[in-house]
Amino acid sequence: MTGHPQRQRDARGARRFTGWGRTSPSVATWLPASSVDDVRAAIKGAGGRGVLARGLGRSYGDAAQNAGGVVVDLTGLDRVLSVDPEDPGVVVEAGVSLDALMRTVLPFGLWVPVLPGTRHVTVGGAIASDVHGKNHHRSGSFGHHVRAIWLVTADGEEHRLTPADPLFWATIGGMGLTGVITRAHLRLTRTETAWFTVDTDRTHDLDATMGLLEDGDAAYPYTVAWFDAAGSRTAGRGVVYRARPALPDELPARERTRPLILPSARVARIPDVLPSGIVTPATARAFSEMWFRKAPRHRTGEVQDASAFFHPLDGIDGWNRLYGPAGFCQHQFVVPASAAAAIHECVGLIRSSGHVSFLNVLKRLGPGNDGLLSFPMRGWTMSVDLPARDGLDNLLDALDAVVLGAGGRLYLAKDARTTAATLAAGYPRLDEFRRIRRDVDPTGVFSSDLARRLDL
Repeated sequence: MTGHPQRQRDARGARRFTGWGRTSPSVATWLPASSVDDVRAAIKGAGGRGVLARGLGRSYGDAAQNAGGVVVDLTGLDRVLSVDPEDPGVVVEAGVSLDALMRTVLPFGLWVPVLPGTRHVTVGGAIASDVHGKNHHRSGSFGHHVRAIWLVTADGEEHRLTPADPLFWATIGGMGLTGVITRAHLRLTRTETAWFTVDTDRTHDLDATMGLLEDGDAAYPYTVAWFDAAGSRTAGRGVVYRARPALPDELPARERTRPLILPSARVARIPDVLPSGIVTPATARAFSEMWFRKAPRHRTGEVQDASAFFHPLDGIDGWNRLYGPAGFCQHQFVVPASAAAAIHECVGLIRSSGHVSFLNVLKRLGPGNDGLLSFPMRGWTMSVDLPARDGLDNLLDALDAVVLGAGGRLYLAKDARTTAATLAAGYPRLDEFRRIRRDVDPTGVFSSDLARRLDL
């Protein structure tokens, strides 16, 4: 693959950065990188506000921003260096997107074992956020499948790290604060097709939604639910999707001759300017009703391509603009499996708050890994997208209190506003992360808006 010549020709300079939620902008010096030497130069030239790597900008909050400092754009480091079909794996530069990675390895009969809700994420960003997908209960998070990473640390040296190195597990989920990931060796899995057979069920309330998800743990590799938090008289009615990889003879006839080709998705574009956004209580209720009603009551064996099942929102370019210039907060948390009551309480808080969300997701998570700041734990994870407007902080604080009271925590890749105290309460290995970070970066070369806000 080639790099991004236009980006590489652009002059460095001050740029305004936001997360995908567009709520907390800041200005930093932008530096494009297309080699390890470019990364070293950026680290060497960093001033008092430090340096931070950035990929495709899909973290929702301020994790990939560095006000007054340097932001290194790694999307020019975008080569797939080797593919091993025998011992399934791939070595890639950190700026390779998951979309490009999927399309490269599929012809070999290989699959990326963990995919988040968008393919427009770099491998470096997936590692730094330790992303998870619809199959965490079976396959864990992205970090479970990383064999090695190459990390440029504050001294400018590039180190190859494996799971035997403590710094490896500080970097998995470490939000880019231990150094700049330049390459990664990833474990892949085998597949016969780029398609999935999907079973869909409508549920009448939150208990039924959660029950189907729980029942699906043993039988399905992939499970996820949308639930209604805006439009129904019954809290948590939903649509549950459970799936497994499709076999070649299950595909539509025209696709059986090319089972490993990922179809190109049609993409609609949201206008750049929506003066006040279109997500209101009325539109949220209407969307929720439409989404519930269009789903079948019970359907089994529907064959969907990977784009349709994993990444439906990728078909809408710039969908975050639907919320208008004020943006939105995606609030995602996890609570232990025994704390199902906390899910009910949080859904009730949202429904009674006057704030609305129609992009609501509920999933089951399996055991976490050794990442010091990795988000997943065995239990329930819920995410909601809430338009930024007056009073939202009060709702989010109330949700945080329920989550912490249940023994849960928030996802840093989605966060834009929580506090250092909330972080510390949810992440028991935080002090260990801070110690390793101080050891490898004693002068604080690597920093971000999130790191300063949360005293990382």
